[in-house]
Amino acid sequence: MKVKKADGSLEDFKVEKIETAIVKAGGSRELAKQISQEVAKVFANKELVESKEIRKEVLARLQAMDRATYASWLDFDKKRGKK
Repeated sequence: MKVKKADGSLEDFKVEKIETAIVKAGGSRELAKQISQEVAKVFANKELVESKEIRKEVLARLQAMDRATYASWLDFDKKRGKK
């Protein structure tokens, strides 16, 4: 599967990128692994997915499972000017 990034470029889907982002936001490795695997399953049958779709799925799970990490992720996005 390919991921279309915000700048229009394409890259291979890598579950590790989701895991790394969650850990950087303060989530545990176990939580990161669980969420990344769930998100990978959501998009398993797609050939192309937009990065914003992946972000939406990750954030929905973080909001339900770890509000502190969810808030940290949003704070980081805000500092980068992302909505």
